[in-house]
Formats: sequence, C-alpha cells, structure tokens
Amino acid sequence: MAGRIRASDIEEVKRRTNLADLVGDYVTLKNAGIDSMKGLCPFHDERSPSFHVRPALGYYHCFGCGESGDAFTFLQRMDHLTFAESVERLAARIHYGLTYEEGSFAREDGPNRARLLAANTAAAEFFIAQLASGEAEAARKFLTQRGFDGAACERFGVGYAPRGWDGMTGHLRGLGYTPQELVQSGLASEGQRGAYDRFRGRIVWPIRDTSGQTLGFGARKLYDDDNGPKYLNTPESPVYHKSQVLYGLDLAKRAISRGKRAVVVEGYTDVMACHLAGVEAAVATCGTAFGKDHIAVLRRIMGDDAAAEVVFTFDPDEAGQKAALRAFSEEKRFTAQTYVAVAPEGLDPSDLRQHRGDEAVRELFTRKVPLFEFALRQAIARFDLNSVEGRVAALREAAPIIAQIKDPSLRPGYTRELARMLGSELAEVQHAVRGAERAPRGDDRGTRSRSHQSVDPNAAASVEAGRYVREAGPASPPARRIGLSSLRNTPTTWLERDALMAMLQQGESIGLELLQQAVTAQVMDRDLRVVRDAIGGALPALGTPEWWDTVLGGAPETHHGLIRELGMAPMPQRNAGQLAAYSRDVVVSLLDRDLVELKRELLARHQRIGDSGDPRARQIQQQLVALESARRSLRAE
Repeated sequence: MAGRIRASDIEEVKRRTNLADLVGDYVTLKNAGIDSMKGLCPFHDERSPSFHVRPALGYYHCFGCGESGDAFTFLQRMDHLTFAESVERLAARIHYGLTYEEGSFAREDGPNRARLLAANTAAAEFFIAQLASGEAEAARKFLTQRGFDGAACERFGVGYAPRGWDGMTGHLRGLGYTPQELVQSGLASEGQRGAYDRFRGRIVWPIRDTSGQTLGFGARKLYDDDNGPKYLNTPESPVYHKSQVLYGLDLAKRAISRGKRAVVVEGYTDVMACHLAGVEAAVATCGTAFGKDHIAVLRRIMGDDAAAEVVFTFDPDEAGQKAALRAFSEEKRFTAQTYVAVAPEGLDPSDLRQHRGDEAVRELFTRKVPLFEFALRQAIARFDLNSVEGRVAALREAAPIIAQIKDPSLRPGYTRELARMLGSELAEVQHAVRGAERAPRGDDRGTRSRSHQSVDPNAAASVEAGRYVREAGPASPPARRIGLSSLRNTPTTWLERDALMAMLQQGESIGLELLQQAVTAQVMDRDLRVVRDAIGGALPALGTPEWWDTVLGGAPETHHGLIRELGMAPMPQRNAGQLAAYSRDVVVSLLDRDLVELKRELLARHQRIGDSGDPRARQIQQQLVALESARRSLRAE
C-alpha cells in the first residue's frame, strides 16, 4: 500500500492547480472583479450566484450556504473523494509525480474511489479495442447503418463488450483489479462461480462526468438470444449515480455554457447524431427520467440567465407524453425558458439524421414550442372532447398546467386558447385556472414554501452593491450564522467591513507599519472586532503562504465563515491599478475615524473648561494641533 503523500508535494500540487479551471469543469464562472469569479453554487440550489472563487488566493466560498475551501476540498465535496484521492486526482491533472513516504496511514474503510474510476477507464479502453475485433462485426454494422463511422465512434468512446462470460473481468484482473473492485464499480456481477461480466454481447457507451472521467456505462443489446433488457446501465455505485449524470455532458458543457442552451434527448445515439450534425449542446439521461438533480447539473453549467434555453425532445408515444408532463412538473426549477422539439413523423434525432441528414436535425430545434404548450396539448389529447364528460376531465387536467406557467402574463392568453381547444365557455376555463392557482400542487407545495422562505430580508450587507440570498434552512429557527449577511446595515459597519476586507486581501499592499496601527483601531461591531484581533495576531505571517490559515487559527470557529467571506468577497475597487491605493485609503479612513472621534472629545472637554487661559485648555489645544498633524501625516502616507 502506498504511504503518506509528502507534504511538500501536496503544497506544490495546490500551488500549481488553477482553481478557476478546476471549478469551471463543474460550474460556469463569470468575472466578478479583481481576482474574483462567481457562479451558481454546486453545493446547494440557488437562483442568484453567490459562489465566489479567488484563483490567486486558491480558495472558494459560497455566501449562501457557507461552503468554502481550496482545490482539495472542492474535489472532496464534489466527487466524494478522500483527501489523498483528491491530491492524486489533481496531481494527475497537472502531470505531477507524487512521492510517498514510508510509515503510511491506513486509508479509511470502504471502496477506493480512485481505484474504481481507474477500473472504469481500463474497461472503456478494453471495450474500444474490442470494437475492432472480428466478433464485433454486428456492432460495427449497427453503428454504420445509423451513420456512425469509425471517427464518430472514437469521438464518443463507443466500444463493444464481447459475448464471453468473463472476457473483460479476466482482462482487468490481469491488470491488478480485484473481483470485489469490479463488482463495486458495476463492471461485474457476482455469481456462484465468482465475478462475471455485466455487459456481454452489447455496444457500450462510456458515461463520463464533466471532467471526462468514466463513471459508468450504457449498453445496447445486439443479439436475439440476449434475454436482457434492450438497454442496460451500470448500477448505482460509489462513483455512478444515474440521477446525477447526463450522457455527453463532458463534450457538451462548453457549448451549453457558451450558447446558454441545452438540448435534452432520449438516447445515446441521439446525442451522437446531434453533435455530429452541429448541435453540440445535446445530452441525455441514463436509464432514468429527467429530474431535479439533472436540472441542478445543467443550471450550474448554464448559469441562471432568463434568456437561456432548455430544449427537450420526446417520442410522440404514451411514454413520451408522460416524460413531457414529468419534465413540466419540474420546469419551475429552471430560470431558463423550456421548449420541446418534436420531429416530423415522430422520428428521433438519430433516425432523423439517418434518413434526412444533418440539416434536418438542426432544423428540428428551430421548430421548438414552449414546454407548457406541448404539455397542455398532450394533456387534453387523451380525452374525448366530443362528450361533456371528456371536456370536463380535460379541463380538470389542463387547468393546473396553465396555472403553473412561470410568466403570469402568458396565462390569460393560454386560458383563452384552452377554451377554444375545448369548445368551452371562457368564464368556465378562467374559473378552473384560478382554482388551480390557489390549490397546492403536490411536491410544489414544499418547493414554493421553501423558495418564499429562502430570501433573508437582512441579507443586504455585501461589498458588491450587494445582496447575497441565503437559502432557507430547516423549519426550526437555525442558530445564528455569523457572516456578511448578519452584519448591521449601517455606514459605521460598512467602513469597518471594507477596511478589514482590505487588510485580509491586500495586506502586503497596505504594508506592515500601517496594518500595525490599523489593528489598534476601534471597531464597533462585535463580530468584526473578533476579525480585527485575529488579523493582529497573524501579522507575523503576513506575506507567507500561512497568512490565511494563521488568521483563521486566531479566531474562534464560530467566526471562520465571516473571515472567509471577508477574504473572498470582491473588492469594491474594480481597477487593478488602483486597488492598492484604495486598500490603503479605506484603512486610513478607519484610523482617521478614531482621530476624528478623539478630536470631538477634546473639543467637548475644551468647551466645558470655558476659560482659554486655563492650563488645561492650553494642553488640549496642543493636543488638537498634534492630532491634526497626525491626521495630515496619515493622509500623506
């Protein structure tokens, strides 16, 4: 077993890793100021971006849920890795060789995620190689008939699983993987005579995450004597969770982020057809219905732009109708506009490309219709509108769909359209829609309640004009979270907050001498006073890699979130050339406030004495002169 990773290697991997590039594999980031980027938090559901990344600092922080950390922490949280596995992953990413020391610690119990991912990678390579074998002729014929040549198969990593009992299992065991690891990864099943291949005699597609790691596989049967399902996927495993993966996202993520459009199709060959036709934002679910976790994945890639689009394709059969209604039931989780594209004669994108070419696939998505309109027509199509009973049942089914349209200005128009489609009185349809608007709708009841509670009316404190919206916690009142949003919204607090932010982020630019004065300045806010004292205790570490951790170590854990937010929030000064000057100015303003307060106190004492000839009055005048000199000197610096 490998030993402990050398500490200097860990620091070097951290130093060489570009945190913005790493996070960008999971979240679309936008510029938010000098050395600051922001996007939708990958750790909680939110509508307004509150997740900030500071590439130069090497830290991230979410002002909504409080999650923060470095590149190692991010990978641990996102991909459920141990610390050692996150270091190994990042080292492999930057092609850095790690050194392991003797006297190793024992890894935690449970499956080694890195080993399972490596097994999947080895299996993908095995399947790709098998596609060129003589046995795979039926697979090559299937793919060629559908317009997928060798280059297309290589692009998507398509492979072939041999018909034998344990061809893949034997190959991977020869590479050092144990039967337990193969079963845990979902590559093999456990039988009375040991582990055997899960995928046999099938075309295989690798299912990857946004960073390109193979998490699992989807496989289609080829032979009539195969009694298994038409499509077989990797089962749930420590690395594969079907409700959280989208086939093709590793290839589509940049097109989705750039074009603010995602296309959701129904099969692996549909994704291939779309990409090859130039619709490179296409993805597909893997053996499960499109749900809220998929929405969260897409939102992190697209961002929450109201002009963004998500276009679904559904088969025109009953299963497709159910899928459309399921998608519509989750539609409110999107800020983006949602549409449906249905090909002529009900062809899916793969068949459409095969029979009518690439142009027909591209045109398919220009003929999209709003998802709610499609859901409305599908809902009433099941009823006999020539009977009173049928019209009443159709109205009962369709009214909630109109009531759930996100844009209220569209509801009256679609209410009239529904009345026309049903041949019913407009007033009758309006009454049904209003009733549906008032009625709670299953799961939506909880969603609506949570979304209304999620806005903290006091979350107004932020340097970015700002408001950061905190997601709601449990129903019972949570303990007070100390962060920017918990600070008082007063000019006094604003100055203290901005000065401490400058001291944390631009300490070297401000200079040790000025900082030593600043940490003695009066701070009225009790929580910011804790931060000031932590900075004062950490001054010997200024300019070293330990600065950040030393500040945190000097404060109680209850205030770590506030310190991280002060250290991560974008500075109000967006001009890099003026940032150092701004930082010194705001710190000087904090010190000057003390001097102004002292001047006010001296003037009040002088006034109470009354007699300017009194020695005490002359002493105060001398102090006032010295005070003004100190203020001018401070400003001159």
